[in-house]
Amino acid sequence: MKHIDGGVCAAKGFKASGVHCGIRKHTTKKDLALIVSDTEAAAAAVYTQNLVKGAPIYVTKENISDGRARAIICNSGNANTCNANGIEIAQQMCALVEKHTGIDKKDVIVASTGVIGQPLSIDPIANGMDELVGGLAYGNSSEAAKAIMTTDTVQKETAVEFEIDGKKCVIGGIAKGSGMIHPNMATMLVFVTTDTAISSAMLQRALSNDVKDSFNMISADVQSSFNMVTVDGDTSTNDMVAVMANGMAGNKEITEEGEAFETFKKALSAVTVSLCRKIAGDGEGATKLLECTVSGAKSEKEAKNAAKSVICSSLLKAAMFGADANWGRVLCALGYSGENLDVDKIDVSFKSDKGEILVCENGAGVDFSEEKAKEILLEKEIQILVGLNDGPYTATAWGCDLTYDYVRINGDYRS
Repeated sequence: MKHIDGGVCAAKGFKASGVHCGIRKHTTKKDLALIVSDTEAAAAAVYTQNLVKGAPIYVTKENISDGRARAIICNSGNANTCNANGIEIAQQMCALVEKHTGIDKKDVIVASTGVIGQPLSIDPIANGMDELVGGLAYGNSSEAAKAIMTTDTVQKETAVEFEIDGKKCVIGGIAKGSGMIHPNMATMLVFVTTDTAISSAMLQRALSNDVKDSFNMISADVQSSFNMVTVDGDTSTNDMVAVMANGMAGNKEITEEGEAFETFKKALSAVTVSLCRKIAGDGEGATKLLECTVSGAKSEKEAKNAAKSVICSSLLKAAMFGADANWGRVLCALGYSGENLDVDKIDVSFKSDKGEILVCENGAGVDFSEEKAKEILLEKEIQILVGLNDGPYTATAWGCDLTYDYVRINGDYRS
């Protein structure tokens, strides 16, 4: 398996496009994206756990209840949430795809992201469809990636190439996510495409397992997925991860567990982990990517909860922004993780490209160089290593630092 360029257009038979249609005030910011498969595809999705859900989620759930799809349409700048006519608008977006491409409106995944509670007019979307469809191209993933961004500062794309049954297969994805990122399906939109032949049931199983638990929280080479990402502790209303698999790679269709399914899951995990890291590192106002790995836990649950508790700590995030090796905040977060941890066994280290430094051993502080610690913590990517020394399980969670800019951005979000 190797990482390649191309995003959602890396796999065979997928085109994409992105335009500014007028939903957003700034004409330089694209606000409408379209991804289309040349053929009908197996489809699967997972959705936000927030009880308040955007209208597009309800329409998408209905549309892919048969496990099939051919297109994804997504607007940014307006969440189409808590609107009286929200369902109707989402359905009209699907109907516009049918009108302009000939793809059945019931084979369309629809999504929206942006401000909650503001009416979404269908007019700019309808007016932008000719340009959107006209711009569809096999190498156009980046245009779609730009069009789904909100407060993101960079577009997020990735793809991997691997082999099943002697056939080259590809999985690629794009994502948006910057603010309101928190476990239980973090605030994000993620669209994944693959040319692997796989049944919709097995595709859903692979995706659900990846988002919920990852594949092997014990193994060091397979980490976590979107439920292990946090930026600010909020969970959004519109988030989904959707996958289309059109089978154009030509492998024997995966219909049951086995070697081919395991290979597919590992490739899917590689894509989701890559996007997780990109999302976490692009948190609103963020200057650093944080990665907390908890090892030596008694159970998978203990490892995951401990890692998430640390990475969610606002006090720790602030300390990382200031390059302050305040390891007590790590122990504090572990203490309210809800797990019965033996504090007297806990070790904590900080690590970056500048080195690694032990700051806590057996639950107590050790002598360390504050100067070296600051040098390590001034880097853009920081690892927080927690050893519970009580079992064989490991988990990793991702987040970012908490900065002055986070408040500035969210204090003026609607302007």
